[in-house]
Amino acid sequence: MPAVHGPTAPEQIPGATQQQLRDRYLVEDLFTPGSVRTVVTHYDRVVAVGAVPTDAPLALEAVPEIRSEQFLDHREIGIVNIGAGGTVVADGERHAMVTGACLYLGRGTRDVTFESDDAETPARFYGFSAPAHTTYPTALVEPGQGTVRELGDPLTSNRRTLNQYIHENGVRSCQVVMGVTQLHPGSMWNTMPAHTHDRRTEFYVYFDVPEDARVVHLMGEPAETRHLLVGDGGLVLSPSWSIHSGVGTSNYSFVWAMAGENQSFDDMDGVAIVDMK
Repeated sequence: MPAVHGPTAPEQIPGATQQQLRDRYLVEDLFTPGSVRTVVTHYDRVVAVGAVPTDAPLALEAVPEIRSEQFLDHREIGIVNIGAGGTVVADGERHAMVTGACLYLGRGTRDVTFESDDAETPARFYGFSAPAHTTYPTALVEPGQGTVRELGDPLTSNRRTLNQYIHENGVRSCQVVMGVTQLHPGSMWNTMPAHTHDRRTEFYVYFDVPEDARVVHLMGEPAETRHLLVGDGGLVLSPSWSIHSGVGTSNYSFVWAMAGENQSFDDMDGVAIVDMK
C-alpha cells in the first residue's frame, strides 16, 4: 500500500519532535531496489513515485487513492532518472534516459514500465505526478538541453547550475514544473535567500549525496524554522507555507518539482536570511 501524507498547517511545527517532523515531511525509502513505491499526498494532490528496476521491468500501476483504472487516466507525470542508465517505456515507445534526463508523460498515457540498463547498477526513476485537465505530448529532455540558469557565487558557497525542464517556457504541462539543480564543487548552499510560494507545493529529492554526507534541509515558516538531515535519495515534502532551503556537508544535486495554482517559476516571496529565525 502507498504511504499517504495528509495536509499539515504551520501551527503543527512548534513543539513537534524531530521524529514527528521526519514522519510528516521526509520520505527515506522511496527508492527500493526491485520495486515501485508510491507516496500519495494531499499537497495539491501530488503523488510521488520511486522506481528502481533491477533484473526485470517494473510497471507503474494505479493506486486505490486516485480512483482510476490507469495511473495517468486523470494525471500527468514528470520523471527524472537520478541513478544509472535506464529506459521508460510509455505505450510501447522506448525512452532511454541517462542520469539527470527528464521525461514528461501526459494525461491518458496507459502503459508505463521502467527498466535498468544494468541490474547491478540500476536506474532510479523519480516521478512527480499531479492532476491534469488536458493532454500534452510526451517529451524527453537530456541533461543540459532545458533552460539552464547559472546562479550563486563561490564566495557565498552557493554556485549552482539550475536546469529547468518542465515549465511554462519549456516542456508544456498542466501543473507540473520540474528541474534539476547541481551544486558546484566547493558549494553547499541551495536556494538562498530562501522563499515561499503560497500558490504551489514543492518537493525536493536530494541525490549525488555521498554516503558519509548529509544535507541540512531548512523548513517551516520563516520565523519558525526547523531542520531535517537528509541523505541520498531523501524526498522532502514542502507545503506552500514552508521555506525549502539547505546546506550540505558536501556538494550534491536535487530534483525540484512543483504543482499548484500557476507555473511562473519566479512567483515567490523571498525571505532575507537576517529575517529568518
